Amino acid sequence: MKFASETELLAYLNEHIVRGNMLETLRIRFTAAGPDYLEAEMPVDSRVHQPLGLLHGGASAALAESVGSTASYLFIDPERQEARGIDLQINHLRAVRSGTVKARAQAIHTGRSLHLWEIRITDTEDRMVAHAKLTNMILTK
Repeated sequence: MKFASETELLAYLNEHIVRGNMLETLRIRFTAAGPDYLEAEMPVDSRVHQPLGLLHGGASAALAESVGSTASYLFIDPERQEARGIDLQINHLRAVRSGTVKARAQAIHTGRSLHLWEIRITDTEDRMVAHAKLTNMILTK
């Protein structure tokens, strides 16, 4: 898919990719895109807390996989192909109680059949909260 501008691309992602699934439930919004990266934000509140009132590691993992898988979507022909996450590794580095976290998926490799993404999740002060690596398999429909 080709878009005339970053604004048009982000509007499409937030309208069509986020709606009716976990991304909408977690209130994930795509905020920036470039030729080899995609960024998204997620608010941190009771919806994504674990029992001690901290950002749940599963919510961080869902954010990482969501932004990395959507980034792969931008490199394929969605009429003929689909991206499927096959491996997610994530390290949780800092606790967050409130605010917003930002995930940036940076392409490491975008081959014909595999994509590898590095995803850094940061807090509002740009401190690293989690570091992830996602491998997506590219399948023919």
